Amino acid sequence: MPVHTISVEQLWEFSGTCPVLDVRSPAEYNHAHIPGAYSLPLFSDEERKLIGTTYKQESREKAIKYGLDFFGVKMRKMVEEAEKIYKAHLKAAGGTKEPQAKSLVVHCWRGGMRSSAVAWLLGFYGFDVYLLEGGYKAFRNWVLAQFEKEYHIQIIGGYTGSGKTDILHALIQSGQPVIDLEGMANHKGSSFGALGQPPQPTQEMFENKLALALYEKRDQMFWLEDESQRIGVLNIPHPFWRTMRTKPVYFLDIPFEQRLEYIITGYGSLAKELLVNAIIRIQKRLGPLETKTAIGFLLEDNVRECFRILLQYYDKTYRQALEKRDNVRSLIHTVACEQVDALLNTQKILLCKPVNA
Repeated sequence: MPVHTISVEQLWEFSGTCPVLDVRSPAEYNHAHIPGAYSLPLFSDEERKLIGTTYKQESREKAIKYGLDFFGVKMRKMVEEAEKIYKAHLKAAGGTKEPQAKSLVVHCWRGGMRSSAVAWLLGFYGFDVYLLEGGYKAFRNWVLAQFEKEYHIQIIGGYTGSGKTDILHALIQSGQPVIDLEGMANHKGSSFGALGQPPQPTQEMFENKLALALYEKRDQMFWLEDESQRIGVLNIPHPFWRTMRTKPVYFLDIPFEQRLEYIITGYGSLAKELLVNAIIRIQKRLGPLETKTAIGFLLEDNVRECFRILLQYYDKTYRQALEKRDNVRSLIHTVACEQVDALLNTQKILLCKPVNA
C-alpha cells in the first residue's frame, strides 16, 4: 500500500482510531514521546550511536550500510510487533473486528530515513501507513505553540490544606472540564509533594502531556488548581503560567485548624525520616529557628505542632504570591467554607456566578 503524509494537526484525527508508532531509539522514547504513542524502535541505543558517529566521522553511505545491516535482520520481528500493537490498540479502543484497511501512523525524530524505512516495510506488508511530516521535532514545535495561546480558565485557589486537588476530582465527577497539573507532574506541589508519588516525568514529557490536554480543551472553559510555576523539579511553561496569573481565582477560605487537621491526616502517618528531609529542603526559607523547632516537635511525636509551624509558613508564602498578581482584587473571588469537604465546597464554587475568563 502507498505511504501517506500527515501533519501534526491531522495527527489527532488518526491517533484515536489507529496506533502511533515511534521508531526512535528506546532512550529517545523514554525521555519523552507523543502521549499515547507506542515504542517500535528501528535501532537500539547502541546501534543509533554507531550509525550517528559513522555518519559524522566517515560518510553518509557507510552509515546507511550499517543501518541496513541492523534493519535487515529485524524486518520480520518489526512487522510482528506492529501487528501485536495494532491488535492491542484496537482491543483497547473497544473494536471487535479489524477494519479492511489496517492503519498506522509512523514517526521518527525529523520524519527522515528511520520512519521512511519502517513505513515502507509496513506498507509493503499491507498496513495503511501514515507518515508524520517533520516527525517528533514538528510535534515539539506544535507543543510549544500551545502555551502561547489564550484559554478560558477558572482557577481553584486556597491556602495549603484546603483540599484543592480533591475539589478538582469532584469537579470531574460533576462533569466539569479539568486539567490536573499536579497529577500530570506526579507531585503535590510543596516540599512534601513527592512523598508517596511515582517519579516525576521529564520536563519535556510533562510539556507534551499538558499541550495535548490544552488542545483537547481549547474550546471549553476548564478548571485548574492554583500553582506556583514550579511543581517539584518541573516548571509550568512560562507563557502558559503567565496566562494563568491573569485568570479568576476561586479562593477557598477555610479555617486554619480545619486545614491543619486535613494536613495531619494526609501526611502525619508518614515516616519521620521522610518528613524531616522535606523540612530540611525548605530550611533556608523557613528559617533556622522554625526548622529546628518543627523537627524537634516531630521527633517528640508532636505532629500537630510540627505541622502548625509548616502550615503557617506555607500560608505566608501563598499570601505573598497572591499579592503579586496584577489586578489581584478583581481576580480573587472568596468562597467561605467551614471545613475541608470536597463535595460541599465544590457545590459552593459552582453556585458562584461564572466569571468570563
